[in-house]
Amino acid sequence: MSSDDASPPRADACRAAVTVVLDHALRTAPTLGEARLVCIDGPAGAGKTTLAGQLLDAARARVPSVALLHLDDLLEGWGGLGPALVDRVRSSVLVPLAEGRPGRYRRWDWWADGWAEEHVVDPVSLLLLEGVGAAAAAYDDWVTTRVWVDAPRELRLRRGLDRGDYGDPAHWLRWLDDEEAWLAAEQTRSRADVLVDGTGETPPRLA
Repeated sequence: MSSDDASPPRADACRAAVTVVLDHALRTAPTLGEARLVCIDGPAGAGKTTLAGQLLDAARARVPSVALLHLDDLLEGWGGLGPALVDRVRSSVLVPLAEGRPGRYRRWDWWADGWAEEHVVDPVSLLLLEGVGAAAAAYDDWVTTRVWVDAPRELRLRRGLDRGDYGDPAHWLRWLDDEEAWLAAEQTRSRADVLVDGTGETPPRLA
């Protein structure tokens, strides 16, 4: 379902955000067992996936090991945002990693509309968790850095529809309403450590 690859934010803005996020995370002691956990949250189409990919590339030069987990792979379809997702991430991925054990999850196949193969998440030095709901309050004890990425609703919707794969307008409009309610209830933006403008018009900043 991720729509962040269409019309991504400017490259220079992404590079600046990468520096701010990694500097914040790496000057903090590990929080997920021996690892650090960076959660990249915000509404769909804001630029989270683009930022997460650049964080992954940059982190490889700064930490012994890094992994990126997209919450789209754990969402049970368009209606999957909610407590069941949070519990799935917490119990199957974060709790084992905090104990030094591999995490596991089943991937949601958006085309087949069902659960697919199992994936293993090995313990790493830095785990990047990206997607709507990535910075859920239930994970707070394990989070090193919470990143909020946002952009105007009209731009985010256009990015989603421009993808052409999961671009049904009815699905997207319902999703935008669902995520808005979820993010407001979670107070995700106000709990963030780093704020990123998904349009690239303003520089990233510490909250």
